[in-house]
Amino acid sequence: MSDLTAPFVPAFTLTGRTLRLSRRNIEALSVSLILPVMLMLVFVYLFGGALQTGTKYVTYVVPGVLLLCSGFGASLTAASVSHDMAGGIIDRFRSMDVGGTSFLLSHVVASVVRNIVSTAVVLGVAVAIGFRPHTTPLRALAAAGVLLAFVLAVSWLSAVAGLIARTPEAASGFTFVPMFLPYASSAFVPIGTMPDWLRGFAEHQPVTPVVESLRGLLLDTGVGNNIWIALSWSVGLLAIGVALSGVLFRRRSA
Repeated sequence: MSDLTAPFVPAFTLTGRTLRLSRRNIEALSVSLILPVMLMLVFVYLFGGALQTGTKYVTYVVPGVLLLCSGFGASLTAASVSHDMAGGIIDRFRSMDVGGTSFLLSHVVASVVRNIVSTAVVLGVAVAIGFRPHTTPLRALAAAGVLLAFVLAVSWLSAVAGLIARTPEAASGFTFVPMFLPYASSAFVPIGTMPDWLRGFAEHQPVTPVVESLRGLLLDTGVGNNIWIALSWSVGLLAIGVALSGVLFRRRSA
């Protein structure tokens, strides 16, 4: 084993552990996989006929549902981190010289893997009910990169929530914000239909440029500056999450 890969071995091992634990938590895993699909079906078939978006509503709504996946996945990540912090296993990790970076990275990587699976499920169902992307391989890859950057940022912030909370239930509650933000954005209705006091917030919060970037890249429409704004938000939130999680882990494990 080379010296370059040795520092990552604990993180790889712990990621496998976290994924196995997720697989055994059938209820939480089902919610993170099935609930975004259920919400998409509700929006498309119950509300879609009453909402005017200039295109088929399933085409309009899918990018927003993809971001909902990250919110539901965040809840599971925060609860998992909180459970480990309260369960005493951190002392065992420290006795094996496993640092906080490896521990937190394992939860974040597991969160990204879960989100990839839920995204694939949502896209599969979306295509089955009429979603037809108009894109190129390069634009599809760019859309995946934008979504992955946002998921990574939300996952690190979820780890922060898990470190702050004292119980897994409280940690899940902290993730209300990333689960709520897509609703107050252009994910489900055009911002122009919102009241003035809400429109300003919807235009300048992180989810809107991510949704508009995904929509433009997947449907072959213009993205303008949205992709750079989306990546700036993601990088900024990721930096905050990494910095806070390091400080909080040292305090909780001291």
